[in-house]
Amino acid sequence: MRFILPLGIFLLLALFLALSLKLDPREVPSPLIDKPAPAFAAPALARPEAVLRRDALLGQVWVLNVWASWCEACRQEHPQLLAFAKRAGVPIYGLNYKDQRGDALAWLGQFGNPYADSVFDADGRIGIDYGVYGVPETFVIDRQGLIRLKHIGPLTPEVLHDKIEPLLQRLKA
Repeated sequence: MRFILPLGIFLLLALFLALSLKLDPREVPSPLIDKPAPAFAAPALARPEAVLRRDALLGQVWVLNVWASWCEACRQEHPQLLAFAKRAGVPIYGLNYKDQRGDALAWLGQFGNPYADSVFDADGRIGIDYGVYGVPETFVIDRQGLIRLKHIGPLTPEVLHDKIEPLLQRLKA
């Protein structure tokens, strides 16, 4: 009996370890899925006098892409984001996260601008409200303002084709 209990505990721990090894570390579950996207009112990146608000986007399906000029992974995803913006059929808004306005504008000038507009989040408060772990991250938000998907990391052709585009088609229907 004194060997059965430790053996049982060991087997249970081994089972939990084996199951956790099958999980994708990039798939961090967000508590915001199916909850209202946090409200924001912040200056536009290119037009500091203009205030962009989440509430102005209600009634349409949209994508929020969190990015920064200092982010190497953002540079990696940018060609896919440019191509996606041309075929998405929904507006893509940028959330420029903890960046310098001049650096971000120069970056978009150099690499192209896939965004309908970008919110300037210099101190990262909006990003905190959205549960941003780092950049890039992408959110799909429905007409009612509910977050339907959060993708952590660079967008790839596979992620766009397999996850984001089918979801957008369902939400637009």
